[in-house]
Amino acid sequence: MRVAVGSTNPAKVEGVRRAFIVVFGSVDVVGVSVSTSVGSQPIGLRSVVIGAVERAVNALRLVQGDFGVGIEAGLVEIPGTITGYIDFQACAIVDAQGFVSLGFGPGFEFPPQAVDEVVKGPARELEEPMVRLTGVERIGERGGAIKWLSRGAVDREALTEMATVMALVPRLNSGLYPLKRVEDVLAELNITDGGRSFS
Repeated sequence: MRVAVGSTNPAKVEGVRRAFIVVFGSVDVVGVSVSTSVGSQPIGLRSVVIGAVERAVNALRLVQGDFGVGIEAGLVEIPGTITGYIDFQACAIVDAQGFVSLGFGPGFEFPPQAVDEVVKGPARELEEPMVRLTGVERIGERGGAIKWLSRGAVDREALTEMATVMALVPRLNSGLYPLKRVEDVLAELNITDGGRSFS
């Protein structure tokens, strides 16, 4: 089985690898650089899901495989939180036949200063203020901010693994879940795919 991940971030690629190994056993996982329409720091649930789906689709287009996997983290507005936002990691899995399944990992809050810098400016993504706050360069690739914030209890690989397993649930119970085609999901998200199809 070959899996293309729409990212070269080692934490994301390793998390996907762990999830597929737990579920399927032996697997070849390849990370590839892809772009999305949501930019480097999605804000809002719709943007997070779009980013994940686009990453999965674009990865599968670059690497011939059984599955394309998109992992996208972003801030989602949640009432009652300290900052107004929870960071969730979304996973989209697209198979070679063009069907999509989605899943999410646990959510957590970034420090208010980091959220403010992204929501109000000037930071383009959460990694910028988190590098300044922690002193950890390329923190997103080194266990992620969650590793530092949780004092090592959870890392980004674990969040990615959980989100990926959740996205695999419908595929493990195919008789219970009628999967949607990628074209239909993209249309639901109000974005176009340039008329390309998997069929």
